[in-house]
Parts: sequence; C-alpha cells; structure tokens
Amino acid sequence: MEEGKKPCYRTKERTPEEYKKLINRLNRLEGQVRGIRGMVEKNAYCTDILVQTAAITAAINAFNKELLANHIKSCVVQDIREGKDEVIEDLVATIQKLMK
Repeated sequence: MEEGKKPCYRTKERTPEEYKKLINRLNRLEGQVRGIRGMVEKNAYCTDILVQTAAITAAINAFNKELLANHIKSCVVQDIREGKDEVIEDLVATIQKLMK
C-alpha cells in the first residue's frame, strides 16, 4: 500500500441492476484490453492501436461516470442525511483524482 493511503474497509450494497451494468462494462473493457494485446502481438500499426486505446479511455470514463453518479445518488446522499458532512470533502477529493 502506498504511504499515506488509508486502506479501504467500506463496502457498498449494489442493486442487481447496478451490479450487472458495472460488471458488463468491466467485461467489455477486459475484452478491449485483450484485443489491444493481440494487436501488439501481431505487430499492428501504431495508430490502429492508439485508436483502440482511445476507445478504452472513453470506456473507462463511461464506467467512472456511472459509478460516480451511483455513488452520489446513494452513498453521498445517505451520509449527508445522517449528518456526515465529511463525505463532501471525500467526494471533492475523488473528483479531483478523476480529473488528473
């Protein structure tokens, strides 16, 4: 674990629909990465590989947007309702990390 990083002990119960959507996105990402590996192994042209890596970047961003929206609608709202305002700083820090 990186110095200064705290271990993650929190968990989140997801609806079956939310779980399925996230897992499907991850499965597609996995397939895209395997496809790029195959392109490298077959000595594909650089720009063809770069186009595929851009598609992976877009897919990761879509995954992050969905997960972040679900997080705000459930975890953040619940914590604010329970008076745990520190969740706002946690959310800001998370968004800052995503925007690097």
